[in-house]
Amino acid sequence: MDVNKICLELKEYIENGNAEQASKLTIELINLNYTPLDIINNCLIPAMNTVGDKFAKLELFLPEVIMAAEAFESSLKHIEPLISASQKEKITVGKVVIGTIQGDIHDLGKNIVAMMLRAHGFEVIDLGRDVPVDLFVKKAIEINADIIAISALMSTSLPYVRDVIKLLKEKGLREKFIVMVGGGAVTREWAQEVGADGYGEHFEEAVYVAKKLIDEKKKSAK
Repeated sequence: MDVNKICLELKEYIENGNAEQASKLTIELINLNYTPLDIINNCLIPAMNTVGDKFAKLELFLPEVIMAAEAFESSLKHIEPLISASQKEKITVGKVVIGTIQGDIHDLGKNIVAMMLRAHGFEVIDLGRDVPVDLFVKKAIEINADIIAISALMSTSLPYVRDVIKLLKEKGLREKFIVMVGGGAVTREWAQEVGADGYGEHFEEAVYVAKKLIDEKKKSAK
């Protein structure tokens, strides 16, 4: 069997949101000894890059993006157990703690951002919704995260986003973590006002900004 041809088919199934076929072809590639890293780098990431590009050009819409992300996840679940800790560290772009802030139970946008970050090489710990201020900070410390990503769709929850940044400052940890914010209640101007490092209006911008901020952090650490 031609693994390159199967990889191309897998890419197309992910782009089209066919989770069942994506899962099936991933198992097929594994059985043909196509390495997990090759599947990720040659099949999965290119597929999600295409999805992001098409979404930006309005060639795909949100329901189709969700289906593509679910197909990506169905493939990844077969691959992750086969990746060693050292390999995972090499391919991980950065660690992200993400959640919808306290007082807000909306999580669709947050879920999509989490999936798309995973699709682009981030290790993502999703805290869910209605997440207390201190839990963002506690979990970020626990896993030595690079980014704390906070979603807020209700204006009544915005003060809690500000409280996360305030708590980081009080603990002397503000410079340790990149803070990103987004969601329907958040504007670019408000994000700047409260001192967030990054803002994403939609998942594509969130991924771009996360990568950019991680690169800047790595360069400044050298």
